[in-house]
Amino acid sequence: MSEEQKASLDATLRQRPFDLSGDLTALRAGFDEVMRHIPVADDVEKTRIDFGGVGALEISIRGTNSSRVILYFHGGVYVIGSADATVPLASDLARRFNAKVVSVDYRLAPEDPYPAALEDAKAAYEGLLSQGILPRNIAFAGESAGAGLAIALLLTLKSAAMSMPSSAFLMSPYADLTLSGKSIVDKRDLDPLFTEEVLRIRVSDYVARADRSNPLISPIYGDLSGLPPLLVQVGSHELLLSDAIRLAERAAEDDVAVILDVTPGVPHVFQGYAAFLDEGDAALNRAAEFLALHFSRPSN
Repeated sequence: MSEEQKASLDATLRQRPFDLSGDLTALRAGFDEVMRHIPVADDVEKTRIDFGGVGALEISIRGTNSSRVILYFHGGVYVIGSADATVPLASDLARRFNAKVVSVDYRLAPEDPYPAALEDAKAAYEGLLSQGILPRNIAFAGESAGAGLAIALLLTLKSAAMSMPSSAFLMSPYADLTLSGKSIVDKRDLDPLFTEEVLRIRVSDYVARADRSNPLISPIYGDLSGLPPLLVQVGSHELLLSDAIRLAERAAEDDVAVILDVTPGVPHVFQGYAAFLDEGDAALNRAAEFLALHFSRPSN
């Protein structure tokens, strides 16, 4: 059945491609409208919160009472996406892990290019700490650009000698905005979502005049030593496959505990289709086990 699920998902995504090269106002509205129609369980609770001007959405399952927090960063190549759009996937992760998720509405490019998103991510983490939440009871999670942002935030915390969270769960990380990965070319016929041309258009929106190889923009070029344990999940049918592989390789070279989890035949952020894709369901279960293993361990 799984092969049928993968084939059906691929066909569906190709029938309704999401063109990121168009007008951003329309793209954002269209994306948010699509995400609003994804079913969310009745027991999912959402609360707006604010970290000194940085908005976020607290997502939890009614009846759960946990001190564990997942600080979540959405995808969208830094130009679209929102905390609201993460509710289906973030609430699924919250349920499996029995934690609350705080999804950050970081500023988007091109209106607010680098380092605005990173500044907002740091402010959200500091906001959690100011509430008395211990770093060992916090994990980072992110999808696509949000996964790259999570790693950039870890590098920022290291530079500032701040305490690290317990771990980070990274889905299909967008970690090289120089777009030098081999899979950008090799997977172009297999990836139903992205093209190299569209990614190049949107890189400029976020990077502006900064150096694309800056580790806080493209973390694969950073020194990852001292980072907490990482779980990197990616599908084999992604243009960004090389980003995930090289990020995990760099982490391993820098003595970071890292798991590279590659699922064959699935697209970008395949975990979001867990309701009808066996591989997505299994991947989120592995992520919950990973997070549980590292929570409440002393942080750096």
